[in-house]
Amino acid sequence: MLMQTHESRLAALREELKKRELDGFVIPISDEHMSEYVGDYAQRLAWLTGFGGSAGSAAVMTDTAAIFTDGRYTVQVREQVDGRLFDYQSVPATSPAKWLAENAGEGAKIGFDPWLHSRGWAKQASKMLAEAGAELVAVDSNPIDAVWQDRPVPSDAVATIQTDDLAGRSSADKRGEVAQWLKDKKLDAAVISALDSVAWLLNIRGADVSHTPVALSYVLAHQDGTAELFIAGEKITPEVQKHLGNAVTIRERTEFEDALKALTGKRVAVDPDYGVAAISLALEEGGATPVSERDPTILAKAVKNSVEAQGHRDAQALDGVAVCKFLHWLTSTAPEGGIDELTAAAKLLEFRQHYGDLRDTSFDTISAAAGHAALPHYKVDEDSNIPIPPGSIFLVDSGGQYPCGTTDITRTVWIGPGEPTAEMKDRFTRVLKGHIAIAEAIFPEGTNGGQLDSLARQFLWAAGTDYAHGTGHGVGSFLAVHEGPQRIAKINGAQAGTLEPLLPGMILSNEPGYYKAGEFGIRIENLVLTQEQQIKGADDGRWFGFENLTWVPIDRTLIEPSLLTEAERTWLDRYHADTRALLASRLEGEALQWLMEQTEPL
Repeated sequence: MLMQTHESRLAALREELKKRELDGFVIPISDEHMSEYVGDYAQRLAWLTGFGGSAGSAAVMTDTAAIFTDGRYTVQVREQVDGRLFDYQSVPATSPAKWLAENAGEGAKIGFDPWLHSRGWAKQASKMLAEAGAELVAVDSNPIDAVWQDRPVPSDAVATIQTDDLAGRSSADKRGEVAQWLKDKKLDAAVISALDSVAWLLNIRGADVSHTPVALSYVLAHQDGTAELFIAGEKITPEVQKHLGNAVTIRERTEFEDALKALTGKRVAVDPDYGVAAISLALEEGGATPVSERDPTILAKAVKNSVEAQGHRDAQALDGVAVCKFLHWLTSTAPEGGIDELTAAAKLLEFRQHYGDLRDTSFDTISAAAGHAALPHYKVDEDSNIPIPPGSIFLVDSGGQYPCGTTDITRTVWIGPGEPTAEMKDRFTRVLKGHIAIAEAIFPEGTNGGQLDSLARQFLWAAGTDYAHGTGHGVGSFLAVHEGPQRIAKINGAQAGTLEPLLPGMILSNEPGYYKAGEFGIRIENLVLTQEQQIKGADDGRWFGFENLTWVPIDRTLIEPSLLTEAERTWLDRYHADTRALLASRLEGEALQWLMEQTEPL
């Protein structure tokens, strides 16, 4: 078998489109569940183009093609994708649908896989193409799969049980809550298609997707509290079957579409963000009525119960030991030279594997030296890997998946010898001040993340600078590291989570940053738990704040003390004292000595 190049793959796809009488095709990074991270079998964009980012799409026509990425991937897409084959397009300035409408001729037929796009996207794209005289056509099978030699098969890993002592609630209790929601909404059933929602609802986990412990499956939840789980039969062990009980019917994943078509006359909830277009099309074909409603597990999953909250604390303690061991090793070794980004990432993984029941990393570790640290979503590989220069800033953003919780932490550290520049210390301290402002925030019930976001940015704004990513995202419990609906970010109509009111039990990241292109980057990230606050003399109503969850020292070398207020210095000293109290008994030798030095009062 001849080795395929990206040029030959593009040619093969065009030939397949010609056979199907299609003039174009849209290729997203997606799977049948609209997951953030997808299995190897669904990495169609990477196979076709070489692009390795986690967000993007492409559009291919008979004589032209384009790849669409946002500002996070401006550099990466040009390094990985051949500009002779694909035009580089930037979103949101344009989109595949807009580009196709501008490039498709009258009567053109543009294909899309309805199992990889939302219903809303399909309707909008269809309208834009129709205005240009073209037509959007749902394909029965993906044309890339027809030409992808040696395409990986979906994972065959078995599902596992997330026991009630870790989940804090039984699956029966959760299904009962969904049943009541269906009754209140006068709906017969709900399609639960997001993989982490299925996992949360049934208290199961899996190993089918990198970084997220989920099993490829769907659920139909019914008004009587029963459910149907659609999953490959070989994934279900006798133990899992017993755990699920008689109220959950196990069916083959391949039966899902026919089951949707059999819901004749039923009103069925389909999440507009996670329910792919094919789900609604199948329901309509069978005579059911799809009703656009948010997945009823989304908010319940985001609001952690007391058991899940404690699990996060336990996971953070495990993770804190590993990250401290790593930072001690890094700051002791890297100043001598000879350490590169890949070596650092591997060493951090080694520490995590040694000090906790690590099941996976929660995302690809961002191990970023020098100018690479200025790329907020940098991903090191063999081609991009560089040595960590002595006398520079190093940024590491990483996390672990533990059965008791999911972690995500960023630390920016100075690699000696020498001292950071005044500019570096100024920017680091402004980021730290923003981090503290979020950590210390007190806010009334009903406040959303968009309203808090400027607290983190104000000190950078005062210096005439900003950062281009959100300040915080939700985090799951041994589930997705990026979990909605809540987020802390600038209010943007395209990011509805910024308007989601924050509730006690929600976990968010707190991660302001600063990036000087080509030179250095700074980010300080902890996870925080939203909780109710008792305020003496407060007016009526409930008031909320955050409990810090992440405990690893913040690099003192990069701090300019004169920029901190007395209250900020007090916060930092208290944070370091609490970090020492939690971790000192878990460390020994030189690593313990490092911790003691790093947690001295400023």
